[in-house]
Amino acid sequence: MLPPALTELTDYFAPLSTFQREEGGALTLLTPGVNVLGLNATYLPEVVPDLRSALAWHEMQELPPLLASLSPVAGAEQVAALEVGTFTPVELQDSGIVVEQISRLHMQKWADVLTAAHSTPEWAAPLARHLAARLEGQRDYLPLLAYDSAGAAVGALLWRGVNGAGAAHLWGVTDETARLPLLNAAWALAEGLRVSALPGAVTLSETTGVFFGVSGDE
Repeated sequence: MLPPALTELTDYFAPLSTFQREEGGALTLLTPGVNVLGLNATYLPEVVPDLRSALAWHEMQELPPLLASLSPVAGAEQVAALEVGTFTPVELQDSGIVVEQISRLHMQKWADVLTAAHSTPEWAAPLARHLAARLEGQRDYLPLLAYDSAGAAVGALLWRGVNGAGAAHLWGVTDETARLPLLNAAWALAEGLRVSALPGAVTLSETTGVFFGVSGDE
């Protein structure tokens, strides 16, 4: 059984992934052709099981043996560390930022912003194609775009409704002034929001650290 924070992430990412596989309490999500960490990792229970089969599955799909856990895994090279926590809306002066819901037909613009925010613009087209297909018929997910006062798209977030609250584990901004308006708008969709963020990037409560590392046991 996965720890609660990892269950939150897998509940959010599994419907968006291409392949899912569970073994020994670990859950693997793989999505070839897309570079999102959450869609290409084996999520680990607190007692780490034998990972040989899971790592072999990564190799079969020609994907790095990425592990997600609550603490660094021995022998794995850490590539990212996140906080998963509760976002509380912040009262803001008018920043000129406007946030809108968009349809999946406009996922290319959404993906352009997200990948630019994470310095991986070359992945925009495959991400847009993948998510547009996955979001078809998915009423739990809503893509949001934030625009600055000049009308340029500067923030992207994929919201999911979960048990009367919301989750945003895939988001990013190219303009820091869009960060809080974007999260405020996502919070308002269900008056509650669980978020993944780099440590210190956003003030969160009830946080749990999550580590992503590439296993050396290939």
